[in-house]
Amino acid sequence: MINYRDRILEGAEIIIEDWMQLDKEDNLLIVTEKEYELEANLLKKSGLKITKNVDIMIITNTGMQVGIYFDENEKVFDKYNAIIGATDYSIVTTKAAKRVIDRGGKFLSLPLSVRTDESILSYDFIRMDTEKSKLMAGIIMSYIEDASTIKVKTDLGTNLNLYKKGRKSGFFNGVVDDGDGYSSSSFEIYVPIQEDKTEGIMIVDGSLGYIGRPKSPIKLIFEKGRIVDIEDNESGHILREYVESYNDDRMYNASELGIGLNSYSRCRGKCYIEDESAYGTYHLGFGRNIALGGIHEASGHFDLVGLSPDIYADNRKIMERGRIIAPEPDFMSL
Repeated sequence: MINYRDRILEGAEIIIEDWMQLDKEDNLLIVTEKEYELEANLLKKSGLKITKNVDIMIITNTGMQVGIYFDENEKVFDKYNAIIGATDYSIVTTKAAKRVIDRGGKFLSLPLSVRTDESILSYDFIRMDTEKSKLMAGIIMSYIEDASTIKVKTDLGTNLNLYKKGRKSGFFNGVVDDGDGYSSSSFEIYVPIQEDKTEGIMIVDGSLGYIGRPKSPIKLIFEKGRIVDIEDNESGHILREYVESYNDDRMYNASELGIGLNSYSRCRGKCYIEDESAYGTYHLGFGRNIALGGIHEASGHFDLVGLSPDIYADNRKIMERGRIIAPEPDFMSL
């Protein structure tokens, strides 16, 4: 039976070889924090099997405001053409990351935040077949690409109208080449929705992102793209305090629709990347969406996950209780 350290190393090799598709000419930088030195060193070990050019950057400006440094130092990655953002909070929405992508480099967002003692590199979900997720994404995106409105409904009462005029959807499955140089460890379709248009109700019953699972569902009300009311219950209070802690009013704007693609993932509240990746879930992203193709600036980005959605592209139902129905894919039984 494979031991824990070997399983983490196996995960690192998947990321370097399959997701980053590193080659001997690449200059790789792994951006991380002190608490993730084990993961960073194993990623470096895997990288050095392919190229001699692998560095680690340990950052000290951590937490929710980690992106400030990489906004203020836009050229910090210029000597590298391959970046892994292996920090607690994602840095992919920063100006420095955008510059790497715009210059033709590779950027993988690999947030390592978990609510257990196990490394994310040991989790099953990063072992998902990337080709299968790509096929799933293609089916869904073929229906939403030309739609102007996306509707999301659930049995618990979610009833959202989201708008995407002029916006292009994309998908993540870890593989940077599939994302034209940019990907995330979150296996999902993403849509950078119009930031001032979302209307309706979301019942958050899956995950509060970095915070974990809510003790009870939370009702959110949206008007003109913004959260205007958060239900007055225990989990609602926690969510409200979290959003307020950004000290940025722009964080209340819904700026992304995500649809999970990973059949190995479970929405357990132990790892927010796994939560939002889980097939059968959707999420709304809030705050900055520049790296996704939107226009909304903010001091950060967070996601709220809902379970078992019915999703409509204009008036055509494409998902029912979280399962693709248009058309029913043959490979879903694999």
